[in-house]
Amino acid sequence: MTDLVTDLAEFDLPYRRKALLRQVEFEGGLKMTRLVLREGNRITQVDLDAESALALGEALIGAATRE
Repeated sequence: MTDLVTDLAEFDLPYRRKALLRQVEFEGGLKMTRLVLREGNRITQVDLDAESALALGEALIGAATRE
C-alpha cells in the first residue's frame, strides 16, 4: 500500500513563495497534515499531528488578527 495524499489548500505567498496543505494517510491508518513550503527550488515539508496542526492554525489566526 502507498501513502494516500489529498491536497487541501494552496496559497500564493509574498515574494513568489507558495504554501500547500495536504492530508497524508500512511500505511497503518495514521493521518497527518502536511505543510509544504516552496521558495524557488527549495522545498520544506513538515508533517503535523492533529494537535500540532490545530495549535499552528490558532497561532496563525492570532498573529493575523493582532492589531
